[in-house]
Amino acid sequence: MHTYSRLLGILFGVLMILLSLAITAETLLRKLFSVSLGGIDELGGYAIAVAAPLAFTVALVENAHIRINQLTALFPRPVQAVLDALSVLSMAVLAGYFFFFTIDTVMDTFAYQSIAPTPWATPLIYPQTVWLIASATFPIAAIILAAQALRLLATGDWRAVTRRFARPPPRTN
Repeated sequence: MHTYSRLLGILFGVLMILLSLAITAETLLRKLFSVSLGGIDELGGYAIAVAAPLAFTVALVENAHIRINQLTALFPRPVQAVLDALSVLSMAVLAGYFFFFTIDTVMDTFAYQSIAPTPWATPLIYPQTVWLIASATFPIAAIILAAQALRLLATGDWRAVTRRFARPPPRTN
């Protein structure tokens, strides 16, 4: 699962670097030569739409999402384990909702043959298909992790649940 996360993180980084280079080129061309590439803002929107679910997935797999552990640390280990598993299950539900929304949007775009209201007039089915593929990474990871959490809960291995799904304490140098 960490290899999956690492690959998605690299893809996210490459997308953001390419976007920043395109924005830099656009800015320099406008400033120095009064020339615009046109559509960099449109391209940026597509890049962010693709990068966001990749970032969600990395945060989920690496337990990097915001969690409040001060309260849960006061509970007995079985309660902590159930709360940790519940957090993973709720993320799976959220990921499923996001993915359903994405599918619904792409289906509408396909049905109406929508185009972007921009100078490029991009048929939206193309960038939205890439968005759909990127959006699939989040529910796939969430469902796998939720299944792991349920399996560990079913065995009653509370330590394994908290070890796998509780956010680790911050590192000190």
